[in-house]
Amino acid sequence: MAILSFLVQLTGATMLLLFAVRMVRTGIERSYGASFQRMLTGQSSMMAASATGVILAVVLQSSAAVALLAAGFASGGYLAFPAGLAIVLGGDLGSALIIQVLSFQLDWLVPVLLAVGGWLFVKTEGRVWRQAGRILMGIAFILIALRFLREAMDPIRDSAFLPAIANYLARDFITAFLVGAALAFVMHSSVAAILMCVTLVQIDAVPFSAGLSLVLGANFGSAFIPVWLTRSLDVRTRRIPVANLVLRGCWAVIVLFAANFALRGGWVSLPETGQGLVLAHIAFNASLLLIALPFVKVLEAPVRAMMPNVLKAPTDPRLALHEISALDPENVGPPAQALSSLKKELLRMTDLVEVMFRPALELYRNRDLARIKAVQALDDDVNACLAGIRDFVAVIPQKEFGKENAKLARDLMEYAIRLETAGDVVAKRLAVLAREMCKERTHFSQEGWNELVRMHESILANMKLASNVLMSDDLESARLLSLEKTELKQAERRSRKRHLKRLQDGKVNSFETSDIHLETLRALREFNSHIAAVAYPVLYRNGQLLETRLIEDMPEAGS
Repeated sequence: MAILSFLVQLTGATMLLLFAVRMVRTGIERSYGASFQRMLTGQSSMMAASATGVILAVVLQSSAAVALLAAGFASGGYLAFPAGLAIVLGGDLGSALIIQVLSFQLDWLVPVLLAVGGWLFVKTEGRVWRQAGRILMGIAFILIALRFLREAMDPIRDSAFLPAIANYLARDFITAFLVGAALAFVMHSSVAAILMCVTLVQIDAVPFSAGLSLVLGANFGSAFIPVWLTRSLDVRTRRIPVANLVLRGCWAVIVLFAANFALRGGWVSLPETGQGLVLAHIAFNASLLLIALPFVKVLEAPVRAMMPNVLKAPTDPRLALHEISALDPENVGPPAQALSSLKKELLRMTDLVEVMFRPALELYRNRDLARIKAVQALDDDVNACLAGIRDFVAVIPQKEFGKENAKLARDLMEYAIRLETAGDVVAKRLAVLAREMCKERTHFSQEGWNELVRMHESILANMKLASNVLMSDDLESARLLSLEKTELKQAERRSRKRHLKRLQDGKVNSFETSDIHLETLRALREFNSHIAAVAYPVLYRNGQLLETRLIEDMPEAGS
């Protein structure tokens, strides 16, 4: 019975720990996720790239998340292999540093974090403050989960069960290494797995030597996570995670044998405490970074040879996104199948619009007329998606589907119309403005350019949020998307005021690009409004949307 109670408590504490780590990461991604691409791709040296990885891992509390970001941007051509690998190596060190912070006895902070974080999340509407509340509550839950983990171990620590396993792992360090690797992979979080190992050593449930082998194994297992998650993607996406796995695996095995032989031979003496285990974990990742960083450029050739491109990447972005439509007007199927097909086609349409919009600001500076034409050509594919959706909805049998399902289908078609209009904004306004800048050879002021970049990043984040709303009908995401629309309107208004102030100050660049800057602001705002429209049906169905903003009862004249 004691074993069953222990397993239940251990599972509960572990799940809370995983949920808390994810909660912190979600809050940070929703607040600052739009800036990650600029942060990742804006580094000019390997040392700066690794420092970026450290910062991102501390912020996201996940080295796997950093690896996935780097792999994704490398696949899209935004990040070179050496810089991407340097970022991932830095991310592993950053993940180790956050474990140092979380391993301190900070139980006294829990009530404060819950009170402040709960108030911010429940009582505020601004995105940054609300997500700050989510982050603080997530940190509080991490501390609570660690306390639960310690308490779960107390009843069984002095039993015959746990000491027997702990002594076996201390004797067989290879098994301990494999157990640590499996633990990190199954939990899909190196932070959570290593915090568990540190806690076991802190309460003397596991000897230090076994804890060290577990932690080295967890480092190896955590490198499998991005490899597994990218297994079905293209070769360019998988190269960085695989290279990181090879480096971490080789170094972990070397350190495993060297450390255990040194400890058993009495050649070195380490503080056999939880803090000593944390320091060993940091030293492992710091040494790997220092050893591997000078060779990240050299490693690109052998990795490319080991994982060559199967097919030549298409030069025309239209070819890269050419897929068979998910709709078949001759086989509508039952309501659930038809609505699912509509959402899949809308998701494909959203991807097309995103491919058009993502390089929109780059066109202003690159002055590449061929690329401008390629972006505008994608508008034909977006129009074709709308035509297919319109034809599909037109043949849906209204009586068999029922009013509710027919209304959902019409809502999806209306969103398709908004997406098509968003594509027109890119093709017929932003691309035209970029062409105009190419002809006139003008430049934005640095302040004005930064304002446009921040708006562009926010809209890209909103597009990912809109895709989530489209597929899940999640009410919280729909509310957040609606709030983001309001914030972008305010950002557009602030940018317009600052632009007029720069004109008053007589800045030459602002005069030369005034019309283009103001028109770009309006186009970005309109584009975002079309993207955010997916939230309205969800909000309306849940009673979260007013029919009108007008005051219903007007005061009588003369009163």
